[in-house]
Amino acid sequence: MKKRDLRFVVIPKCAHPWADEVRKGAIAQASLLSEQLGIAIVVDYLAPSFAGVDEQNSALERAAATQPDGIAVDPVEAVENMPSIREIRHRGMPIILFDSPSPEPGLTSVGNDFEQQGTIAAERLVGLIDGRGKVAVMRGFPLAPNHRERYEAQVAVLKKHAGISIVDGGSDNDDIETAERQAAAVLTANPDLRGYLCCDAAGPIGIATAVRKAGKVGKVAVVGMDGIKLILEAVKEGILESSASTIPAMQGSMSILMLWQASLGVPIPQRIDTGIDLITPENVDSFLATTRSP
Repeated sequence: MKKRDLRFVVIPKCAHPWADEVRKGAIAQASLLSEQLGIAIVVDYLAPSFAGVDEQNSALERAAATQPDGIAVDPVEAVENMPSIREIRHRGMPIILFDSPSPEPGLTSVGNDFEQQGTIAAERLVGLIDGRGKVAVMRGFPLAPNHRERYEAQVAVLKKHAGISIVDGGSDNDDIETAERQAAAVLTANPDLRGYLCCDAAGPIGIATAVRKAGKVGKVAVVGMDGIKLILEAVKEGILESSASTIPAMQGSMSILMLWQASLGVPIPQRIDTGIDLITPENVDSFLATTRSP
């Protein structure tokens, strides 16, 4: 019996440098499987231009209409509010989540512990400012389950310290330019700000730019989220003190591996933990050395 070629679709929240790393990991895994299995495994990457429920539902519907062998999606909202995901599951087409918690049995999630990631970042910042002063927390896309879990964990850590007052750090909606604008406004309104946290990979890039332009490098401690090249460079330059990072290439790789297993009818786990890296001035060079080329 001739082996059948396979095609999988990867749908992130939006077009973004972080999601590009997921795509690279997915393509690398597909190439490895193709070589080992002697078939062609194709990864289609379908990224909405911006994060939004309607945009992602439309992308999911377009992907499903092409009858792929499986879909991996980073949902912008809780799965129960994503009718296209329910419909794809109802059709029996393999679909998994990445960079998002799974809300129910039978729906696999590839990613890390987002509450733990937020806690790591917040505790790092608390230590940097000795538990005193104003701290801004920037939300990502507020409806996204992973962004919400990180935000709630960060706020919970900050509230344990009576000497810290929490400032609304804005919402970047997973957009770097929006993050910069929001951070610039927060820095202007709070000249005595001591720390800044965020909940996605757009936040630290925009915050770092705003901090640099405001002349606040070294005056406002910023602990970022994630570890794509622009974030690594900001840690290297000392604009970001550190960053609690997902491992996006691993998420892409494991998503394709799980979809391949699902396409064979093999039961797959509900949760695949791809880990968390803490990027600091002491280890940032090792991360920069392994940054994937475009």
